[in-house]
Amino acid sequence: MPDFSDGAEEAKRDARATVLAGRRALTASRRADAAGRVQAELVALVRRLRPLRMTAYVPVGSEPGGADLPEVLHAALPPGAELLLPVLRDDLDLDWAAWTGPGALVAAGRGMREPAGPRLGRAAVAGAELVVLPALAVDHRGMRLGRGGGSYDRALARVPATALTVVPLHDGELVRALPAEPHDRAVRAVVTPADGLRTLDPAPGGAAGVAPHTSAGRTGGR
Repeated sequence: MPDFSDGAEEAKRDARATVLAGRRALTASRRADAAGRVQAELVALVRRLRPLRMTAYVPVGSEPGGADLPEVLHAALPPGAELLLPVLRDDLDLDWAAWTGPGALVAAGRGMREPAGPRLGRAAVAGAELVVLPALAVDHRGMRLGRGGGSYDRALARVPATALTVVPLHDGELVRALPAEPHDRAVRAVVTPADGLRTLDPAPGGAAGVAPHTSAGRTGGR
C-alpha cells in the first residue's frame, strides 16, 4: 500500500481533481442510469434493515444517487421512521434536520440543499442505524475522500459502531488506497452501479479486503 504519511493533503487535492474530472465527463444518460441502480440498491438495503432513524443527503451535480435520493429512501422506510439530512454549520460541522419533502429544501453553502425545519443538533446522528453519506472515492480500507472541509469526519466520530455507514459511488471510485490523515474516519460499505452494495472488511496487517454483498444475496471476493 502506498505511503501517504508525507504530503497527504497535496495527494488528496490531486485525487479530488482526478475524480471530479471523471464525474464531469459522464454523460447525462450514464448519470441517470447510475442513479437508478444506486437508488435501487439503497432502497433494498433500507427495506432489509428497517431502520427507525437513518441519514442521507441531497446529491448535487454529478454526485451519484440523483437529486431525488432522499424522497426515494424516505418512501422505503417503515412507518414512523425518520430520515435526517445534514445542515452545514458556520464552523463546517454538521447539524441535522428531518426530511419533510422536497418543498422544504433550501439552498445552502457549498452547493448543498438542506431542510428548512428545526435543527436537531450535532448529536442527532448518534441515533442513526443507517448512515448514507457522500464521498468522491473510498478505498478498500473504508477510508473516504471528501471535499476537504472535514464535516463528515466530525459527524462520523459521533456515529455508533453498530450503525452501517454507506457511500454511494460511481463505478471506478472504489480504489485500492487513498491518502489518509489521523482525523479521517472509515466507512463500512459502498454502493456502486455495477456491483451494488460492497462491504469493506479489515484484513490482517491493517489492509482491507472487499466482498460484494447485494440485496439479492450474492457474495464473493475479488
